[in-house]
Amino acid sequence: MKPGSYFDDAILQFRKLKDLADKALAQVGDKDFLRALDPESNSIAAVVKHIAGNMRSRWTDFLTSDGEKPDRKRDTEFAISGGDSRENLMAQWEAGWRRLFDALDPLGSDDLDRAVLIRGEPHTVLQAVNRQLTHIAYHVGQIVFLARHFASGHWKSLSIPRGKSEEFNTRMREKARKE
Repeated sequence: MKPGSYFDDAILQFRKLKDLADKALAQVGDKDFLRALDPESNSIAAVVKHIAGNMRSRWTDFLTSDGEKPDRKRDTEFAISGGDSRENLMAQWEAGWRRLFDALDPLGSDDLDRAVLIRGEPHTVLQAVNRQLTHIAYHVGQIVFLARHFASGHWKSLSIPRGKSEEFNTRMREKARKE
């Protein structure tokens, strides 16, 4: 794969999303990990379980089988059961990310227009990767929102803290001038 390729950037963006979610998850205790805001909301645990299940399905045999595997039970991804400990769900989370990176890493520009299926619907590899980027970003946003809510006054900012934008911009400009 050539540096600067679409896949290099996609991998970078996925890594940023994982890092963002991991940093948010680290700020939440087990009780809040499992807690939903109301009966119609998902807990962080349910979102983690769903992303893990989605990635397992989409990225297993990415180029050669439908991205919606016959053994996937999507609706169960939103239900937390007795066996769904934080440790177990985080292991599934890590396995899903490994599958994603293992599937993307060998791809090159010749693969962009290859056809893959998701629920029987044809997509180019480019479309399928973009679909996953937006889907995962959506759910990472949910994780960050919930983690920030539960951490409240103990929250450590994952980006530019409030009131620090100008300071950050000044540092970035100075850094760019030095390079």
